[in-house]
Parts: sequence; structure tokens; C-alpha cells
Amino acid sequence: MLTTPEEFSQLIDQYKNIAIDGVEVACVRPQDETEQEKHYSGKKRHTLKSLVISDFNRRILFLCCIVAGSVHDYTLMKDVFTPGSAWFEKVNLWLDLGFLGVDKDYQSTQIYLPHKKPRKSKKNPNPTLTPEPKKQNRKQAAARVIVEHAIGGMKFFHCLMHRIRNHLDYFVDHFF
Repeated sequence: MLTTPEEFSQLIDQYKNIAIDGVEVACVRPQDETEQEKHYSGKKRHTLKSLVISDFNRRILFLCCIVAGSVHDYTLMKDVFTPGSAWFEKVNLWLDLGFLGVDKDYQSTQIYLPHKKPRKSKKNPNPTLTPEPKKQNRKQAAARVIVEHAIGGMKFFHCLMHRIRNHLDYFVDHFF
């Protein structure tokens, strides 16, 4: 586990661009009701979640602790990388919409977040993005897809693709 921004800086020193994304893996439904609530991801299954930090060569640089699936990606990021510290000041950080608000909590040279579509309202019944933000979103998605491929590479061995049936915590860590 990384404890200081300096340790993290040493890990990612030679990389200019990094991308962070959450990865979910299905697990067996826990018997205890409170554990069931914690592991229920809202996607009709019980899951475990982890954060993956990857470079643009599909290399996974860091995989953080495994938590229950109900924890949001950005909440997990704030737990691992304390806001207000200089974690990402030397890199360009590529994120998806699961990390909205990161630009307020973390100072970085550049944080790339896609544009969010406006909400539907009485004044705006058919909300859409204008062509310029759509174009920027496509460019960012083309760059970020590499992280998705890195996560897909993790799941290539099928032990993370199928439901984890083992209940031993240390064994689940070894899977990841």
C-alpha cells in the first residue's frame, strides 16, 4: 500500500500519462445480511471492487485494496489517495465519469474527464451535448480505452471473469 505521494511519485516517475479505473468482479452472495448490502453493487449482483492504475502501454502499475462492490470508484480513490496531497502533480490523469469532482479535490497538471450530458428538465426536454464536447469525449475515450484493455488483460485468465467462490480474503487478493 502506498502511504505518501513521494512513494507514488517513484512508482509512476517515468510515465507522463496514467489512467485510473475501477474493476468489479462478481463474488458469491454473502449469507450475512449486512455483508450482502455491502457487496451488492446495484447491478443485480454481489461484487468486489478494486482500483487499477495503468499506463498507456496496457501495463498495470498499481492495483489497490479489494473492497465491497457498493463502494463508488471515486470514494475508493479518496480513501487510497488522500485529497489535498500532491499525488498526481507530475502526470496527466485520465478518468471516466465515475470520478466526477476529482478536479476539485486533486491538483494535477492535467485531469482529463469527459463532459457529462446535461440533465433533462422542463426547459431542456431533450438534452444533448454540443458537437465540440462530443468530439472531445470521443478523443478521451479513444485514449482511455487502453485502460479497459489492461483490465481485459487481467480478466483474460478467467479467474477474475467468473464469480469468485472462495471466501478467504487473502486468496481473493492473490486472484487480483
